[in-house]
Amino acid sequence: MAKREYGQFCGLVRALEFVGERWALLIVRDLLVSPKRFTDLRQGLPKIPTNILSARLKELEQAGVVRRRVLPRPLGSVVYELTEYGNELEDIVMRLGRWGAKALTVPGPEEIVTVDSMIMAMRSTFRPEAARDVTVSYELRVGPVVFHVRVDHGKLTVKEGPLPDAELVIETGPAIKALMADELSPEDAIANGSVRLTGEPKLLSRFVELFHI
Repeated sequence: MAKREYGQFCGLVRALEFVGERWALLIVRDLLVSPKRFTDLRQGLPKIPTNILSARLKELEQAGVVRRRVLPRPLGSVVYELTEYGNELEDIVMRLGRWGAKALTVPGPEEIVTVDSMIMAMRSTFRPEAARDVTVSYELRVGPVVFHVRVDHGKLTVKEGPLPDAELVIETGPAIKALMADELSPEDAIANGSVRLTGEPKLLSRFVELFHI
């Protein structure tokens, strides 16, 4: 594939040449969560054609953003991971995601939620200044996606999967965005059934204080 060039000597231009092509930043987003095999990336980005994924990974490698690492087990298995240079994109990706989230309404008929996108959403909307004296844990079920968060005195941990000892389990859908954007109050969300809770209901208010769009 021909490299897109803008004909300007500028840092922003160079950044766009590296990560401005379609799918590139979404690949970076998923690798910010964890290193992944080609098949893992393909599963997390189900609409990306295989040849485009291969091309983007090659371009990101050439730009020094991504590298391949061969695992000892299973023998010869390859994972893709961000380089130190690539990891510098974390703040940019989170800020851009938080900015774009303000325009979200409801998912389109072919739009899905992935676990990596939700993990990054939690990381990008977390307010450490509101969590300095907070210790709390949540399990979230957003459609088929299940993940959990732990907050410990300003430190956030977000991981895929359930959390057996979660203080509050939140089952919801697109209403999670409305809650986090102050478009829907926790009380109204509970009353209209857009969230279902297991645990202490008052912790839902704490959740929207900690994670805010």
